[in-house]
Amino acid sequence: MDSPLATVALPAALAIIMFGLGLSLTTADFARVARHPRVVTIALACQLLILPAIAFGLVLLFDLPALLAVGMMVLAASPGGTTANLFSHLYRGDVALNITLTAVNSVIAVVTLPIVTNFALGYFEPDTGTSMGLQFGKVLQVFAIVLIPVAIGMFVRARWADFAHRMDKPVRIASAVVLVLVIVGTIAAENENVGNYLADVGLITTLFCLASLGVGYWIPKLLGAGKRQSIACSMEIGVHNSTLAIAISISVLDSVDIAIPGAVYGVVMFPLAAAVGWLISRGPEPAPSGDPAQDRSERASESS
Repeated sequence: MDSPLATVALPAALAIIMFGLGLSLTTADFARVARHPRVVTIALACQLLILPAIAFGLVLLFDLPALLAVGMMVLAASPGGTTANLFSHLYRGDVALNITLTAVNSVIAVVTLPIVTNFALGYFEPDTGTSMGLQFGKVLQVFAIVLIPVAIGMFVRARWADFAHRMDKPVRIASAVVLVLVIVGTIAAENENVGNYLADVGLITTLFCLASLGVGYWIPKLLGAGKRQSIACSMEIGVHNSTLAIAISISVLDSVDIAIPGAVYGVVMFPLAAAVGWLISRGPEPAPSGDPAQDRSERASESS
């Protein structure tokens, strides 16, 4: 697809979002994994193993056409992002944990996204007339799309911390605006088929979003995570980076059809995450956990 959306708008939009993510990260966010390995491991297992399995099951249950099925799997393999951090902050989650999970997930996605995407392409075998696998060159493209803007943002944060702090809110607003524009642009590119696509993937993306939010909250909670940590995991696992899924679909796989689940998900995600966040954040504040590191992390999230 050689359109302005694929060649200019999407890369620019994603660069802004990933740069903004980098502005919120430091090397300490990666080091924090060593201090909270259990919760991070649980959340990553949900993100990397359980969600693709749920998406695969839903795709088979709904018998989606091949291109839309691949799009659902690309969406399931996409990490969380700055929007997840915002929802976590709104509903009193452990934002420091969100930042750590976002940082680690963004790096791991460079490997897992191509693996899940190639599995989906091989299993569903979409009839496009061309080879769509993520060969080495396209994997490098995924690497560039995901990590280079993040690395630049982290560099700016390290060198000019005051500037990064001032730019945090404007970049978050810009990220939300470009996310909406990307979704609108993607749906407009297929305006003749929008009704059919919504009928095809509206329900499945809604179920997938609810399942992601539920898995992200209940599995960590049942395994002993605190309430704030469970809320953080719910938002991180349930609020995917749909812009990244759309960019991979259009810019790398050259298919608007594959991008449709990500675009529809980007629409349904906001009200669903808001509703689930309100439900799971109700009730009294949790008592101190007895773990000083966890309690400091929770107090930090309250003051963010």
